[in-house]
Amino acid sequence: MLDVPFWLWAAFAATVVVSLTVDLLAHRSAHVIGFKEAAAWSGLWVGLALVFGAVVFLVLGTTAGTEYTTAWLLEKSLSVDNLFVFAVIFAYFKVPRAYQHRVLFFGVIGALVFRGIFLSLGVAVVSRFTAVLFAFALVLFYSAYKLLKDEEESFDPGKSFAVRMLRKVVPVRDEYAGAKFFVKEAGKRVATPLLAVVAAIEAADLIFAVDSVPAVLAVSDDAFIVYTSNAFAILGLRALYFMLAGLLDRFHYLSKGLAIILAFIGVKLVLQASHKMISSDIPEIPSPVSLAVIVVVLAGSVVLSLRRPPPASSERPDPPVGPSAGPPDRDA
Repeated sequence: MLDVPFWLWAAFAATVVVSLTVDLLAHRSAHVIGFKEAAAWSGLWVGLALVFGAVVFLVLGTTAGTEYTTAWLLEKSLSVDNLFVFAVIFAYFKVPRAYQHRVLFFGVIGALVFRGIFLSLGVAVVSRFTAVLFAFALVLFYSAYKLLKDEEESFDPGKSFAVRMLRKVVPVRDEYAGAKFFVKEAGKRVATPLLAVVAAIEAADLIFAVDSVPAVLAVSDDAFIVYTSNAFAILGLRALYFMLAGLLDRFHYLSKGLAIILAFIGVKLVLQASHKMISSDIPEIPSPVSLAVIVVVLAGSVVLSLRRPPPASSERPDPPVGPSAGPPDRDA
């Protein structure tokens, strides 16, 4: 484990809190976020992550800095697939575009908490039971297979566990009430569909954690590296969604690239576990090599997608392109 000074943990926590506060104040009034605004915010989050990475390089050394950068880029690339699920959820609940940022903001807070719990458990388990890395590798190989064969499990927002539990805990009305999560009807407090959307977003993040947590633990088993890289990747997820909304289908080879990355990380896990449990003669894949592979595969996937446009019909859902003033067709 790295000997991380307390002030660096404090600086990270302060950066996250200040970033979320600034973001909330900047978007306190509901409005449609356009491409330019989303691109500016996305650039800010990426810049912030890279600056923090430079601090990690200077304070903790080259190895730690390389692991942080690799883990952040890996999580950033895997998060792109989340964007398609966000599009499905927003379309299912017919969420007006002006309220989508508010939903994703609270989704990010939930993701930071849940990822922190999962990653802490993952680090603790790996440190005690190295053999679990083989199981993590199998998860990544299976995820890669599904992506290559286009056999990703469909996500039904209305049937997710979180949404079903919400309905049992509190009544959910059919109509939106601006950006409010709760309203009073006949003296009783009821939830609006917007709260159901947040629940669906959180449920989706739990599903994606199955891939991302084993993947980042293949890069590093240090709690500071895995959590800070995840946090900065998650912080920029909302801006990335609004920047790429309407363009997601153009990057149709990206899923294949992600499959290659997941398979590569799976191999890295197998070698890592074998090196520790079987023989120290078995080589491990260095972090600089992992970083280079991720960069090359991602760049190749994007370039190939742009050079070979997708067919007219697409299996991916289109994100909602305009506000929907009416109530959702389905029960929220």
